[in-house]
This record gives sequence, C-alpha cells and structure tokens, in this order.
Amino acid sequence: MVEGIGIVLLKLAFVLLFVLNFGGLLTWVERKQSALMQDRIGANRASIFGIRLIGLFHTIADAVKMFTKESFRPVAAEKFLFTIGPGISVFFALVGFAVIPFGDVLIIGGKEINLQLAPLNIGVLYLFAVAGMAVYGVVLGAWASKNNFALLGGLRASAQMISYEVALGVTIIGSLMIYQTVELQEIVRWQGGTLWGWLPKWGVLMQPVGFILFLTVGIAQSKRVPFDAPEGESEIIGYFLEYSGMGFGMYMLTDFVETVMISAITVTLFLGGWQVPYLMADGFHFPWGATWQLENWAVALLQVGSFTLKVMFFLWLQMTIRWTLPRFRYDQIMRLGWKYILPISLVNILITGLIITLLK
Repeated sequence: MVEGIGIVLLKLAFVLLFVLNFGGLLTWVERKQSALMQDRIGANRASIFGIRLIGLFHTIADAVKMFTKESFRPVAAEKFLFTIGPGISVFFALVGFAVIPFGDVLIIGGKEINLQLAPLNIGVLYLFAVAGMAVYGVVLGAWASKNNFALLGGLRASAQMISYEVALGVTIIGSLMIYQTVELQEIVRWQGGTLWGWLPKWGVLMQPVGFILFLTVGIAQSKRVPFDAPEGESEIIGYFLEYSGMGFGMYMLTDFVETVMISAITVTLFLGGWQVPYLMADGFHFPWGATWQLENWAVALLQVGSFTLKVMFFLWLQMTIRWTLPRFRYDQIMRLGWKYILPISLVNILITGLIITLLK
C-alpha cells in the first residue's frame, strides 16, 4: 500500500503532535499528581488574562522560559558534542514512534490509509535498535561537559541501559513466540480475537509474567524514579549538570517522551494496542450475537481513542510509581536486572515454549 507524500506528512504531524503534547502535558501532570498525593494545590499561578485553567498554562510558561534562558557552556567543554548531545537524545526518543500503530485502516475516497507512520515488518527489532541508541545523547552530553559528576551520571546511564537492554529483549520473546511475528500492526491485529468467545485475547492475558517484567524494564529504561540513578539529584545532580536553557529542557523533554514511548509499546504488545473489545472493521459484534454497524471513520476514531486512553492509563501508572517508591540504590538496580528479571524472563520463555509445544 503506497501512500502519497501528503498523507505521510499528515501522519507525521499527527504523531509528533500526539507525542510532544503528551510530553509537555506530563510536566503539568507530574506536579499536579504529586500535589494531589501530598494534599497540596500544585502549580496554578500561571495565567492568561487572569484565566488559570487549573495550572495548564504552566506548560507554556515552562517552554517560554526554556527558550529564552541563556545556554551556558563550560570553558573546557567539547563545544560540538556538548551542543548536539540533547538533540541526539530527543531524536532517538521520537523516531521510535514511527512504527507504533495508532489505528488499523482509514478509508477516504476509496483509498486505504494505514494508521501507522512507517509500517515496517521489523517493528520490534527497530524499537530495540532505537532504544539501544538513545543513551548516546546522554553519554556524549555528560562526557563533553568535562565535569566529573556529569560523567558519573553518564556512566550510570550507559551501564543501566546495557543491563536492561538485554532484559528488555528477553522479556518479550515469550510474547513473540505466541504472536509469530515482529510486525507491530500484525501483533495488534492478532490481539483482536477472543478467548472462549468473550474474553479479549490481549497479550497481558497470554503473557502476564512477561507483561510485569516488560513494564518494569521499560520504566528502568526511561531512567525515571525509582530507577533514576543516572540523575541522582541528592548525590551527583545528573548527566545534565552543566546544561541550562534549551539544552536542559531537551533532556527533560526526552525523559517525558520516553515515558510516553514505554506506555505506547506496552499498550501495543500487551493491551491490544488500538483494539476495542468486540469491535471489528464494520462495527461491534458482541458475544451474545448482537451487532452494531458503524462507518469506517467511526471505527477508526474509536480505535485511536482506545489507544490514547490506554496510553494515558500507563502514563498515570508511571507517575503514581514515580511519587510512591523511593529511588533504588545503584547496586540494587543492577541486582534486580541481572539476578531477578533476566532469570525469570528466561524461565518464562522456557515455560511458554513448553505450553506451545503441548498445545500443538
């Protein structure tokens, strides 16, 4: 299915608006959720013509502040690498969304439009490649700063990424053995079936252990609390220690975009992606035999809405974890990855293989 450049650009704009708006909104959600849990009001002072809109204008104020602040560079810093470090981090955080399907097929004027920016048949492998490259921006920025504490944060980030990158791949092998494909759109379509005629056949039901392990590893990959050892605000400040202005802002945006990415991947692999229970291409087909016919545009709208709501749930869950658990020590993070998550993932693969073999 070959699409025109105009359609591709429209899908690109939709994906970027979806991700960047969520990333910016999370700066507000993080403060408001912490305030709610701590019985405070939270950020609510920014306003336009006296309208505060429950503090939402703080996202605009943050962006203006970052754009207008002067970016200082240490005298001893590597100028070029110091400058491009934040950009590399943002780039690799964004390009992963190219293969995430946010709907099935939209038909306009008899033309089918795949609601996925880049329908690659190696979608899962592409995500692994992007995830492996994401740490380079952190390490380059930390090393180019010529600051020992920033470098320590960069080394922590690289060690944590290498450790959990292995576990990230192993945790979903059990799911891929069931799906029999690495193409994300086909994985979502596979989850459109039902178990016993009524229970949605989502990945979380087929691989509950893999789901828990993957979500844990995903949070660790995003370097968020309780896995924020690379930042270590009470110890080393973090790999972005020498950054200010937009450089600092881009690193912060990367963290939030990676949070959205982990949520989107989790939804795609384990929560049915854009699937709505009992919704087919022509409308709803309920287990008791009733049907509800819908136009293609309505089906596509429900699919995009379903995907968005599921992503929002996991964003809320990650924010709740962020404000509930204390930070793990660095040795605890390494021990969790190598001594617990990886062995359990290998056992999960073995059990999955045995079950598949017995059911054949």
